[in-house]
Amino acid sequence: MRSIRPSFTVRRGRDAARRTSPVPAAVALASVLALTATACNGDDHADAKPSVSATAGTAGDGKIKIPDDIRKRLREHGIDIDKWKGGAWKNWNRDDWLREANDFVNPIIKGLWDPDRMRDANDPDKGVDTNDISGDQGVTDPTPAPVRAQPVRAPYHASAATSGKVFFDSPEGTMVCSATVVEDPAHPGKSNLIWTAGHCVHAGKKGGWYRNIAFVPSYNNAGKSNAELQDASRAEVAPYGVWWADAAKTSQQWIDQGGETGGNGASYDFAVIHVTPEQGNAGKSLEETVGGALPVNFNAPAVPQVRSITASGYPAAAPYDGQLLYQCQDKPGRLSIQRTDPTMYRIGCTMTGGSSGGGWVETGSDGKPALVSNTSIGPVSSGWLAGPRLGEVAKGVYDSVSKKFAGR
Repeated sequence: MRSIRPSFTVRRGRDAARRTSPVPAAVALASVLALTATACNGDDHADAKPSVSATAGTAGDGKIKIPDDIRKRLREHGIDIDKWKGGAWKNWNRDDWLREANDFVNPIIKGLWDPDRMRDANDPDKGVDTNDISGDQGVTDPTPAPVRAQPVRAPYHASAATSGKVFFDSPEGTMVCSATVVEDPAHPGKSNLIWTAGHCVHAGKKGGWYRNIAFVPSYNNAGKSNAELQDASRAEVAPYGVWWADAAKTSQQWIDQGGETGGNGASYDFAVIHVTPEQGNAGKSLEETVGGALPVNFNAPAVPQVRSITASGYPAAAPYDGQLLYQCQDKPGRLSIQRTDPTMYRIGCTMTGGSSGGGWVETGSDGKPALVSNTSIGPVSSGWLAGPRLGEVAKGVYDSVSKKFAGR
């Protein structure tokens, strides 16, 4: 199985499941410092030496001086802004890889995510042996029959406006995941929150926060093929802009237990990101820009009561290439990985890595759709996906990010 992680392929999974035992655990909050910089042209923007031009705050699009307190906080982490934007972010030495809950920093490097860099995001195969998962420790239903992923009709903005791709850099290279625009209780109708997998923002127990995290809603909105995208402009690839993470949070369980492969931490493999537009705030939130946001249901019915779940994502591992949006619809079963962890949802689906973090949506008895999970793991051979059942810990992650920006 895999874990569908960063554009990696379906990640962390095995054939197994996790278990239920919602014991609220400490949640990891990542306070971010978003600084706007101008990147030079060229294939490797990381080597450019742009100059910082503005802070990417949540309000105002004028150029302002970077606050001294932000510079000080970065220095406390050993980060020199000028060196960072000049390519120092490529240093993944253990001492430089920020790990703790409050260590997340994500200075904006304008133009870094150009069409070529987005299109070429890698998907290293981080597979997991399905024999590693023991389904006898909790309730695990029979492995579901594969459900062939169906391409979403373009334009995606009309069919799945809340879906998009998350791009980031890791020690293995440029990576990609999927994500969903979700509502923000602190800013009704004006949310800047997205939901994805924890492994799309943090490497887990052996690593730290990923870098240069950005969200592109309705990526490749026209549904062009890889060949057609070779000469595509940034406006064609990212018609609703590039939005940089200025805060990110995942569960402490993921930070303590998660790994590149396997099922450890998968029951808590979720993350909430607050974003800000790369070009500065033009007055519209992400929700207003894309035209919608999904509510999150932290009290979704138990698996046997769920009639159907639809999972969306941009699968990047073969036979897919990461450029097109797909969906799978299936009645979920249960997957248990550890007796002490919440049981996960599992559906038949042929999507592969890159679809990690993509939203799982259920339509309730009221006829309204809500996000109830996200893609976390799946087998190396593909065929099914599993996602965490959102509960108290997930709500804690969500609420903390929302509250952080409540007064802004």
